[in-house]
Amino acid sequence: MIVALLQQPAQQGNVLFNYILMMVVLLGIMWLLLIRPQRKRERERQEMLGRLSKNDKVLTVGGIYGSVRWVKGDDVMLLVDESANIKLRMSRSAIARILSEEKEEGELSE
Repeated sequence: MIVALLQQPAQQGNVLFNYILMMVVLLGIMWLLLIRPQRKRERERQEMLGRLSKNDKVLTVGGIYGSVRWVKGDDVMLLVDESANIKLRMSRSAIARILSEEKEEGELSE
């Protein structure tokens, strides 16, 4: 009886340690599966937007294709239709992809 009473606090401490260890492992798995890939995609997107330059063919998040005329800070001027001379001024963050880079990468891999 006395031995059972002496072992009870030790078992509660062990349960608490196991619970904390399980929470740390779950947080580590969440970080590996969710947060780390998200940060990597955001870093790649920021690098892509930093490489944006004149005459790049781009696709916006709204689905508009155009050619970059100039980049000034956070603003980008796109030439959408050459024949009608239609230009759009938009935020740099509205650019989804640089198509001219994708074409060059595709040519290199073939």
